[in-house]
Amino acid sequence: MKTGNQLDLNPVKEMNILLMNAGSSSVKWKLFEEQSEELIAKGSIERMMNPGSSFEIKFKDQVYEETIDNLSYEKAAEMIIEKIQEMKITSLDKIKAVGHRVVAGGEKFTKATKIDESNFEDLEGMKDFAPLHNPMETRYIKLMQDVMPNTPQYAVFDSKFFLDIPEFNAIYSLPYEYTKKYQIRRYGEHGISHTYLTKRTAELLSMDQNKINMIALHLGGGASIAAIKNGKAYDTSMGFAPLTGLTMGTRAGDVDPSLVPFLMNKLEMSAEEVLMMLNQKSGLLGVSELSSDMRDLAAKQDQDQQVKLAIDIFVNRIVKYVAGYFVELGHVDAVVFAGGIGENNPWLRQRIIEELAVLGLKMDVTLDNQNQEGITSKEESSAKILLVPTNEELEMIHQIKAEL
Repeated sequence: MKTGNQLDLNPVKEMNILLMNAGSSSVKWKLFEEQSEELIAKGSIERMMNPGSSFEIKFKDQVYEETIDNLSYEKAAEMIIEKIQEMKITSLDKIKAVGHRVVAGGEKFTKATKIDESNFEDLEGMKDFAPLHNPMETRYIKLMQDVMPNTPQYAVFDSKFFLDIPEFNAIYSLPYEYTKKYQIRRYGEHGISHTYLTKRTAELLSMDQNKINMIALHLGGGASIAAIKNGKAYDTSMGFAPLTGLTMGTRAGDVDPSLVPFLMNKLEMSAEEVLMMLNQKSGLLGVSELSSDMRDLAAKQDQDQQVKLAIDIFVNRIVKYVAGYFVELGHVDAVVFAGGIGENNPWLRQRIIEELAVLGLKMDVTLDNQNQEGITSKEESSAKILLVPTNEELEMIHQIKAEL
């Protein structure tokens, strides 16, 4: 203990890691204690650059809320750092690093990476791989560098997990010259989540992570399925960009690429406008013409045939991918449900497994209805079925700490 003018030669300083998740009109952040990895505080900013922008911080039993019209991205970054100091949550000198989730790192970024002048331009060059995600994520790295110039900023990449996919699954049947020249391949998304799910599932089953074969279903507003062989990515439903694969909240998933020029002609749209429609006005929202939120659709599926159709399509695409991955993997130890939709809708999990019963999968409905982490399958099931709430933040912390 320090008394009077006595110096504390061994000061205890709890260092923190701040995680940022930037979207087109929102920013969510969480502050963690580095060693214990415990959540200290969290906050969100919604409706940025719009009337009634909301700013919120939750710390212990405190809630700070403010409404600011047309809150800019720059001002939001400043406010986050100002308020966490004003509320005595932490101080700048205690934030050891800031981590940013970035969807696409191409083949250039193969691990959590400190972003500075030497590689920022390379990161900006990844925008074409995820045009709806990377530009904003990259922009927020620069904003936080401006606000916290002495704090290292790390990018943690979803694409990292999928760089292990074998080439015959990773590339498309394009002229090979273009594939190599432009780094065209299946980059996937939710790689941080799938990494966590692989590790956690191995723990729950007391298996060696390097020997587990599993199919991970990250089902949320964005949805993807990964086939994992011997603990590494073997295939994934998403492709070069996060548009393809499953039917999602607002994304169409797999479509015939010839639809792009067809719709350009019929709707008098540019290619960019058609892609925007496929990303933001399709999927569950486009088919149901009601909502992209599964909670809204679930409440109406018995009364509205179009809503039922949207859910039928959603389930159908999942079943096709899971069944295909069973064949690809040869042997499957586990089928894992995660993500906002996957974690909170027992009726949907059970329906998916019922349609996969031909593969020998058998759900223990009583266990599944408890909505608790763990095994939810019957003993005689051909593979274990698990509910594993994902924890992307914890995985990001681990990847950042490995590079500090």
